[in-house]
Amino acid sequence: MDSVFLTGGTGFVGASLARLLLSKGLKVKALARKGSDRRNLEGLDIEVVEGSLTDGAAVAEGVKGCRYVFHVAADYRIWVPNPDDMYAANVAGTERVLRAAAKAGAERIVHCSSVAAVKPPRGREVADETSEYDSEDEVVGHYKKSKHRADLLARRLARDEGLPVVVVNPAAPIGPRDAKPTPTGRIVVDFLNGRMPSYIDTGMNVVHVDDVAHGHWLAATKGRPGERYILGGENLTLKQVLDLLAEETGRPAPRFQTPYAVAYAFGALDTALARLRGAEPRAPLDAIRMARHYMWYSSDKAARELGYAARPARRALKDAADWFETHGYAARPARA
Repeated sequence: MDSVFLTGGTGFVGASLARLLLSKGLKVKALARKGSDRRNLEGLDIEVVEGSLTDGAAVAEGVKGCRYVFHVAADYRIWVPNPDDMYAANVAGTERVLRAAAKAGAERIVHCSSVAAVKPPRGREVADETSEYDSEDEVVGHYKKSKHRADLLARRLARDEGLPVVVVNPAAPIGPRDAKPTPTGRIVVDFLNGRMPSYIDTGMNVVHVDDVAHGHWLAATKGRPGERYILGGENLTLKQVLDLLAEETGRPAPRFQTPYAVAYAFGALDTALARLRGAEPRAPLDAIRMARHYMWYSSDKAARELGYAARPARRALKDAADWFETHGYAARPARA
């Protein structure tokens, strides 16, 4: 039985990938921090390696004897009180895992990047893997900067040092087991709880989390080292996302659009007040700045080279809403 090592298995994408790997008959080892929330791994036949991305000994133990290594763990927050922690996890942690996996003789290493590392398109155009930032100054916020640095690092290690690394760039995953939830999942939760009275003019690429997990497996078995593959679904405006949620849940969709300037001013004030309170802002300014771009992307390369395909965004949104309602993030509305 082949063994695999997985970072981020307790998280959203990682939990879906863990289930897929087990279904393939693989022995799964998963890195998990001491005291971390492991609900997403409950009931799974997985060997937990206790440690973090900053723990070189735990990482070296985890990758030992593994045919495949999937590096999915990341600090995914739009706002952070101490950015240094994010770079330590997302950049230094990535290098630690990739080098340890290569040293241990892994046949293929899949690094989970993000479309945050791909320069967004202009207007309502669609970007692909060839879209590169000209300078890090163009990258908005510490999360995107850290993912961009890690993306470049992973491809450089493959190109210059021959590490068998394949990079995947998920779009906006939606679906079950988003326990934190992620910033994208919060859109669904806020909608379900009636906390989205309006919307802004932006767009995203919505993809089911299980399709993202399958894309990781395809990258491990069919991907070319040094290449990156966008794992996306449907390109939708935020208004279209909310309308689909309304149709699937029976809740009303917001009717009013908030001008970008108003949203920006609110985000700036909310972020400033949050820093004074030492709390996370409801509307981080970086998130508002990101929303100025339509985050629309093409998965044609993954479809062509890996055989990747994604189910409709409606299914992803329905599965997410059902999971959030079932697990108490929002009450189910009374239906006639």
